[in-house]
Amino acid sequence: MGLRREPTARQLRLGVELRRLREAAGLKGREAAELLGVSSVQINQIESGLTGVSEARLRRLATHYMCTDEELISALAAMATQRTHGWWAEYQWQLPKPFLDLAELEHHAAFLREVQFLFVPGSLQTEDYARAVFAYRVPVLPPEDIELRVRHRMQRQTAVTDIPYEVVIHEAALRIMVGDRAASRAQLTHILERSEAEHVTVRVIPFHLEGFAGAASAMAYAGGPVPKLDTVVRDSPHGAAFIDSEAQLSAFRTLFHNVKAVSLDPAHSRTFIHTLAKEL
Repeated sequence: MGLRREPTARQLRLGVELRRLREAAGLKGREAAELLGVSSVQINQIESGLTGVSEARLRRLATHYMCTDEELISALAAMATQRTHGWWAEYQWQLPKPFLDLAELEHHAAFLREVQFLFVPGSLQTEDYARAVFAYRVPVLPPEDIELRVRHRMQRQTAVTDIPYEVVIHEAALRIMVGDRAASRAQLTHILERSEAEHVTVRVIPFHLEGFAGAASAMAYAGGPVPKLDTVVRDSPHGAAFIDSEAQLSAFRTLFHNVKAVSLDPAHSRTFIHTLAKEL
């Protein structure tokens, strides 16, 4: 297999998990290389996502690493062998890499959870809302680049058409008029329409909630085939950050539970959003 120019987040994650298994077994890269009859450089390339690994070799490594978690091993084998390009591949070299990585992550997710405080989640945005967000970017994007991003965001929404999707939105995100008044009303109506789907759950945190200090809990949480392969995505000044350490995943699960616990239930959330829409 040739070296990849730019591994995807999924390919990088596979390498990270293989390295974690090796390190948990207390083995050096040289020892893993000897088992497969390759150089330690090649093991490093596999663990860095720069080259792939066959299912047979992956399972051989897992056995040598004394990993007995068959569900995890099978999930890693699936990651190693699923090499088909998804719809996001058409945007390669047109959009920044995090756009493609996020689309790939959502495509393979078993479930999605989000917490947002200042923006409507991308999976629930209308075209006008998304267009207004991208138009505000600095440096200013050319109109064709804005439309490319909007089209990509709308295609991403297909990821939540058949998997459980649960989102908690703060009232601030619902009230901030990213576009004009008509676009804001249409955005709230769109959220209400999407929330009617059985697999979509929308909850709202109102301003009047007392004792809420969880505004730093914004996240997108993608469930993997096994909990160890879950991923949290957080926006940062330098782009999206993909988080996958077990300790951090555990912390974000707790954060989501805490935020969800203080939010309005789905029925009251729908009534709340409907009232906001009527005010516009």
